[in-house]
Amino acid sequence: MATPAYSRILLKLSGEALMGDDAFGINRAVVERIVGQVKEVADLGVQVGVVIGGGNIFRGVSLGAAGMDRATADYMGMLATVINALALQDAMNRAGLVARVQSALNIEPVCEPYIRGKAIRYLEEGKVVIFAAGTGNPFFTTDTAAALRGREVEAQIVLKATKVDGVYTADPLKDPKATRYDRITFDEAFVKNLKVMDATALALCRDQRLPINVFSIFKDGALRRVVMGEDEGTLVHS
Repeated sequence: MATPAYSRILLKLSGEALMGDDAFGINRAVVERIVGQVKEVADLGVQVGVVIGGGNIFRGVSLGAAGMDRATADYMGMLATVINALALQDAMNRAGLVARVQSALNIEPVCEPYIRGKAIRYLEEGKVVIFAAGTGNPFFTTDTAAALRGREVEAQIVLKATKVDGVYTADPLKDPKATRYDRITFDEAFVKNLKVMDATALALCRDQRLPINVFSIFKDGALRRVVMGEDEGTLVHS
């Protein structure tokens, strides 16, 4: 059997990915489908860390936060990611995966705090570690949290799971002539202002030489193909 191209990955999931076609909240069928893809790569022996967003419940920059203090709104968004992380953990445990939630905010009755050494040990034991509450600081996105946690736990790549199957020259929903990049450098992504991740996350990955692959989590087997090093999504590299 072929060997995976990566032995430890950091998967970035947006909160919106958990909604499916719903207007908000958590769609159980969608969560189970995502968990199925994670289990597929975990069964290959790949160590999986996950950073989850909270946009399906609340975003600090959403219309619902208009007029609200930005730091307060961002903390509310962090709590939304904890809700998603717990839902994801439950679905993983039901699917036969052992998952642990670590939060950047200290809420020990709900989940354990983020401790780098403990997270790495869990990964080495084959457990999936779900990192919640972003970086624990306002004004930073969960994209930045993914870049930060990816580097801290020594992941070999950050996999950004989206609804689009890669990075395009333009919005493929608006421009039928838009084409997908197979590979692109960090510098090209900056110069062309491509929406890979927010600028802080992209700069951190570039400086730490941590590649990113942007792919669609809604394509069956896509996560496995990325992990196996096949042509799936867009690879952003140094």
